[in-house]
Amino acid sequence: MQPVAQNNWLLYCRPGFERDCVQETRAKPIETAAGSGFVVLQGKPRLAYAQLAFARQLIRLHSEVKELPERDRIAPLLAALPADPPQFGALWLEAPDTNEGKTLSGFLRRFQPLLEAALIGAGSLAQDATLPRLHIFFPDKNRALIGSSNPGNSAAWPMGILRQKMPHDAPSRSCLKLAEAFEIFLSREEQAQWLKPGMTAVDLGAAPGGWAWQLALRGMKVIAVDNGPLKGAAAQHPSIKHLRQDGFRYRPRQPVDWVVCDMVEQPQRVAALMADWVASGLAARAVFNLKLPMKKRLEALADALGGMRAALDGKGVRYRLAARQLYHDREEVTVFLARVEKRGKKLP
Repeated sequence: MQPVAQNNWLLYCRPGFERDCVQETRAKPIETAAGSGFVVLQGKPRLAYAQLAFARQLIRLHSEVKELPERDRIAPLLAALPADPPQFGALWLEAPDTNEGKTLSGFLRRFQPLLEAALIGAGSLAQDATLPRLHIFFPDKNRALIGSSNPGNSAAWPMGILRQKMPHDAPSRSCLKLAEAFEIFLSREEQAQWLKPGMTAVDLGAAPGGWAWQLALRGMKVIAVDNGPLKGAAAQHPSIKHLRQDGFRYRPRQPVDWVVCDMVEQPQRVAALMADWVASGLAARAVFNLKLPMKKRLEALADALGGMRAALDGKGVRYRLAARQLYHDREEVTVFLARVEKRGKKLP
């Protein structure tokens, strides 16, 4: 067992985005193999998970076991547990989100109950969701990184991945992006309040209709704007009205509860469009994707979000803005924007 520096952190990310993950933290890189799906950093002791777009999970590292024996992996892992925190609320065994990492899934499933029993016997594991989680991350079968996550400053799912099943009648897999965005950006109370039947929404660049279908599935009345055709269940859905118009030019006659957008366009242009919709009061809330270039992705994201903030601040709009690369995203980042009214006033 080898202790690690006090301010060392383990972050998971989409494979291929390790450099972006490091850059946005401004921390010192310790281990950043390209395509590995994780990075080890040394930096500030209180990184804010909610402010990181490319990190799937934020884990404080405590120790590392470099050579796990095949016959008895439990003993060295128990010996490597930190003294602080003294007890954990959950055990998550994890591996990289790569083809190589997936080969460890069987081993992790078999090993989980054995290690859990040992931790309970040692008094280190309790069923308490308020306690830190214990993460044991296996870059390979013989090495383990041991850390903990704060439930209030981390993702609520193993590997930071919210897995979903593809609905059989969905027009496209893109519907999973919007479903994931609602889970990531909205609390349960906000989902109950802001995703109610009878609300109104506009989907810009809607074809083939995955996002419009996701909104209609929640009982909303949707205007789907795209010169291209809708497909499958979206094409004939009674709650979806298809307008063959340019998504950048269209404006509704009445304000709507939501505007969503998944158009393939320059990120700065999409960000400016969404800022205009929310700042002008055409929509109370927005979810949209920013397609990033192959190079300088962090710079492109920062420019787009910075332009939005400048536009909204310039008009005196109070707002909430968050960005994250979702599990179902690829070369893009999903953004949530909501207008925040003063006390005593209510949004639609």
